[in-house]
Amino acid sequence: MKEKAFWAEKLGILGLKEGARIKIRSREYVYKNKILREKTLYSRSQSQTKDTFAFKWGKIDTYDSDGYRKFMKKWLTDKYLGGNFKLLDKWLPAGSRMLDAGCGSCFSSLLLFGDKLNEVNYLGVDISESLEIARSRFKARKIKGEFLQADLTHLPFSGPTFDFIFSEGVLHHTDRPEKVFNYLAGLLNPGGVFLFYLYRSKGPIREFSDNYIRNYLKDLNNSEAWKQLMPLTKLGKALGDLKITIDVPENIPFLGIPKGRIELQRLVYWHIFKAFYRDDFSVQEMNHINFDWYRPLNCHRFSAEQIKGWCRSNRLDVRRLHIEEAGISGVVVKNGRY
Repeated sequence: MKEKAFWAEKLGILGLKEGARIKIRSREYVYKNKILREKTLYSRSQSQTKDTFAFKWGKIDTYDSDGYRKFMKKWLTDKYLGGNFKLLDKWLPAGSRMLDAGCGSCFSSLLLFGDKLNEVNYLGVDISESLEIARSRFKARKIKGEFLQADLTHLPFSGPTFDFIFSEGVLHHTDRPEKVFNYLAGLLNPGGVFLFYLYRSKGPIREFSDNYIRNYLKDLNNSEAWKQLMPLTKLGKALGDLKITIDVPENIPFLGIPKGRIELQRLVYWHIFKAFYRDDFSVQEMNHINFDWYRPLNCHRFSAEQIKGWCRSNRLDVRRLHIEEAGISGVVVKNGRY
């Protein structure tokens, strides 16, 4: 059974009126437009990341097409569920307390969990104003949920609170991802399930290009950065439209390039610079993905061994670690339950 704003009751803030200001764990909050919002100063990189994602999620037409949703839903379900949709019933029994840590516009959570969200006590947290979009998307789907605007590094919770935590592509955008990971792990109840996705470290040329382009864009506003990335996006499309496949004759370990057949576009994409391509995506949709990668100043990358170490130090039992060129997706359980 759902609990009415269980987190608000836990924090002792039920019944707040519009405009109310309170302090929780030394942080100031204001209740505005029916959402409790943290009032604080962020680091430069975190503030820039906040504004970046408010801008990105506001461009709804660049990520909400049928084709984009179909692509993203398959990616999410493959990496987290491996085709076993019954896992959602196991992880999220009715009445579960769920934290969507860095929910953005709730694009990913709605795709992966869908109407299942109506069976749980959902709290979506994000640093940006994209919560307004998230709430409207929930309303359109007739799904009930609560939202909190706050920095993941300073949530108003301490100790085990949630049965399930979902953090899709968010931790690497914080100032100190490992610290946030440890904190979120501490918010899990015993037996709680934690799903997360983190960027994976790439080869040296790709890492150099990523940092160079990100640094080039850093002093532009979001609209200018979007426009500056468009020629790169179009080049990625031109390479992909060639449909050329080549043979890499031998492994090149010092560049991280493996031997074997690979499309020319993918060789450039994985090992030289990111220029996303799918022949069923529009240029705007492809630019959305490139912008998501290059624009945030906080964009940390990790190895699988680093992530496994984090899990061990937090006594999280790894049930699934899906490793791709792009990133690492984890399904972990606190102290084991399933």
